[in-house]
Amino acid sequence: MDAESGLRPPDYEGGSLINLVAELEWRLTGAAVAPRLREPLASALPEASVYVLLVLDGLGAGQLDHPQAGPMRAAMAGTLDAPFPTTTTVGLCSLMTGHPPARHGVLGYKILLPEFRGPINALKWTNSAGRSVPYDTRFLLPFPNLWERLRGAGVECFTVQPAEFTGTPLSRALYRGCEFAGATGPGETQALVRRLCSGAGGKRLIMAYMNDVDVAAHMFGQRSRGYEGALRTVCSVWNHLAAGLPGGAVLAATADHGHIDYPGERRHLIPRSLTAGLQVFGDTRALYVKGPAEKVAELGADLPATWRPVRELEPLWGPGGHEARGVRPDGAFIADPGWVIVPRNMNKKMIGAHGGLSPAERQVPLLVAGRRKTQRNTPNQDATNGHDKRG
Repeated sequence: MDAESGLRPPDYEGGSLINLVAELEWRLTGAAVAPRLREPLASALPEASVYVLLVLDGLGAGQLDHPQAGPMRAAMAGTLDAPFPTTTTVGLCSLMTGHPPARHGVLGYKILLPEFRGPINALKWTNSAGRSVPYDTRFLLPFPNLWERLRGAGVECFTVQPAEFTGTPLSRALYRGCEFAGATGPGETQALVRRLCSGAGGKRLIMAYMNDVDVAAHMFGQRSRGYEGALRTVCSVWNHLAAGLPGGAVLAATADHGHIDYPGERRHLIPRSLTAGLQVFGDTRALYVKGPAEKVAELGADLPATWRPVRELEPLWGPGGHEARGVRPDGAFIADPGWVIVPRNMNKKMIGAHGGLSPAERQVPLLVAGRRKTQRNTPNQDATNGHDKRG
């Protein structure tokens, strides 16, 4: 825990998503840009020439207690920390580069770039008016990324994604240097992954992504039939892949963040008048602000949140210099437990939310196929039209 601010940074030294990437990269190439996984997590991953990593958007470790998630819970080797803020753009950029946010520079769902006046939606690459922004996202993330490093070492790289993400701005940013395969549903996701495993003649990393749980949690909440159905879907895919991988291939799974339900009375809507003269971006659980201190203080007086200046946020973004394009805020309002804070340029209707530092948001599972016992305690206990529906 950071003694000055009371905020515990993600465990970027061995217990986070970037360390999972480092472990896979080291297994396949003998080198990595971040520390490898701590024990016993590292030993939970068998040695292999082909690794399949299933990324289940929005499936926090605690959500595996749901009755529909039993087979995945049985495969749980432990928990990992998602990077901060706990949101899809940050998590996926960390996975696809092997770097923490301080290095890859994507610091939230809404980001500031020097070329544009207002916040940019980093999922859809649109401005606050919903218009596409002219930006070549292939150059957003640092060079070389994970895929480029692997390919340079002779490792074959593939990703299996929902077909509607083919060619989107975020896909161009994340999968530079990787062969992209679009799937039209869970059945095709399974088939494509198994086909890519079967055709492997050497070392290979296959990363598959599913957003069923995240979409259902956002729209309907974790007590809904829609959410229950989404869990059944991803659990079915996990079961089929675990049962059908060829020898020499290992299946693991994780998530980019977890979820919490926030009913309407726990969503604090910020009047437009309070954000006048400020740049407000980031996430509804970690709201970044840039602007005059007196305006920031006026905004904070109305919020169920705690102001954290940028010096207190830096450990949460991880080690390393800020090398990419995004603009840093002056600080962030970290929402109080049980609250989301929603300015006019963010979605006011979502039931599920994330982005903060609670265990439900930050702890994601590491699943490994073939495990017989649940091991919950680890060293870190405590679209269409070119738009992405990741979140």
